[in-house]
Parts: sequence; structure tokens; C-alpha cells
Amino acid sequence: MSGGGKIPTGGGQSLGQNPFGALSNAGLPSAFSQPAANKGSPAAAVPVKNRGRVDILRETAGRGGKTVTVVTNFIGIGLPEKEMLARKMRNACGAGGTVKDGRIEIQGDRREVVAKILTEVGFRPVMAGG
Repeated sequence: MSGGGKIPTGGGQSLGQNPFGALSNAGLPSAFSQPAANKGSPAAAVPVKNRGRVDILRETAGRGGKTVTVVTNFIGIGLPEKEMLARKMRNACGAGGTVKDGRIEIQGDRREVVAKILTEVGFRPVMAGG
């Protein structure tokens, strides 16, 4: 190390081509296929409309008289997204809840709050039952 020479920090030679240039965004969800310039625009924040109808029920049967709000009939939505929606609903309602048998259950009669959240993410909630 007594040479006293400096180590170059210019980055060296370029690669000549982008190693990721051959990759395409085909098959990725639409959130990944948008150009980076549109990410901050208000149009990018609008959720996908008409993701389908979901039913919001109020149930008391088999629960010791306690009322539970149940969201059912999801189509094309996986368990991770249902758990994310359930977490959002629990936080907004200030109540407990779970995902059970493909249905979201929230403690108490919280149909209005649940319907608002579902509308925001693009579902068409329908109040069903009593």
C-alpha cells in the first residue's frame, strides 16, 4: 500500500447492454405495467372498477345472540387479499374479525362501514338478508 496511487471510482467500463432489457412485463398485474411517470398521477390511484358483487350479511345464528357482519361471494380474489381487506375492516370498525371458509367476518353490525371499504377497492356491495 505504499504505492500512493488512488483507486479509480469512476465505475469502470459500461456493460454495453442492459441485462434486464430482454425482460418484458407481460403477465404482470396492471400495477406493474404502467410507466413510472404515471405512478404519481391521480388516475393511477383509482382502483379497478367492477370487481364483482359481494354480499354483506348480518348473522346472529349460532353465535350466542351476538351479531356478526359477514362478507361473502368473492370471485377472483385470493386469501391474502381477503386477509388484507379483513384487516382494513377491523381497523376501520374498531372491532375483531377473521377470514373463515372464504368469508370475512367482522364482529358487530358494521355493514355501512364494510360497504364503504368494499366500494373503495372496486367491489359492488349488496346488503343481503336481515
